[in-house]
Amino acid sequence: MSDKDIKSDSNTDWQFKLHGIIYESNTPAGKAFDIGLLIAIFTSIIVVMLDSVVSIHAKYGQMFSTLEWVFTALFTVEYILRLVSIRKPFRFVWSPLGIIDLISLLPSYLSIFFIGAQSLLVFRALRLLRVFRIFKLGQFLTEINFLTHALKNSLRKISIFLLTVLTITVILGSIMYLVEKKENGFSNIPESIYWAIVTITTVGYGDISPITPMGKFVASVVMLIGYAIIAVPTGIITHDIALAARQKKELPESCPSCSREGHDSDALFCKFCGSSLYR
Repeated sequence: MSDKDIKSDSNTDWQFKLHGIIYESNTPAGKAFDIGLLIAIFTSIIVVMLDSVVSIHAKYGQMFSTLEWVFTALFTVEYILRLVSIRKPFRFVWSPLGIIDLISLLPSYLSIFFIGAQSLLVFRALRLLRVFRIFKLGQFLTEINFLTHALKNSLRKISIFLLTVLTITVILGSIMYLVEKKENGFSNIPESIYWAIVTITTVGYGDISPITPMGKFVASVVMLIGYAIIAVPTGIITHDIALAARQKKELPESCPSCSREGHDSDALFCKFCGSSLYR
């Protein structure tokens, strides 16, 4: 074995160990890292929320600002470590968790140039989703995966359904514009369509309501349609969730190359990047 190969194996060893600490939670070091990260995220969110209270900001504003930059520095280091601990860092950058991590960092740096950007730091709450992996709540992870697959599979059907509902609201709103008079609040077709959307979604603000008998009849039809269409998307998603549930059980570990999860229980290679799941 050449010196170059020995050096390459050495680099892979430390990278693999760092990956186990940062991305996995099945070791004491990995679980301690993730729990500490969650505590830091939760604390930083509390700091942002308290800093938005005028009376508290006036008294502790400087301390909150210092703490926020400390958290920003810690999360920046953590983000860099996540990149260097995998062999294909750009896979992580464009992954859902990678995008969330980046979004949670940007507001602090943007606040240097744009006043008020630090209020966007509440996006760090999304990073608390890591709690499902850290405490090995496998059933929740499984359900999240089922829901993700179901939404992807039912996207086309849901889109057609929404287009159908939109068409119905345009027609019913136009009918209400013809039936009701302008003095009853239905002054134009867009305003009438707004009423139809509010009614068919069972929100019912009550700012516009029909007065004539025919208008009340049309409103009753819209209300009944509103209750009827609630079951349609529920049935579509439920069907696709049932199909997703029949898939193989997934591994909880993430790929050491791209950090993606969701591999089959008997998988040896990552289905996203093709790298070995076991070095």
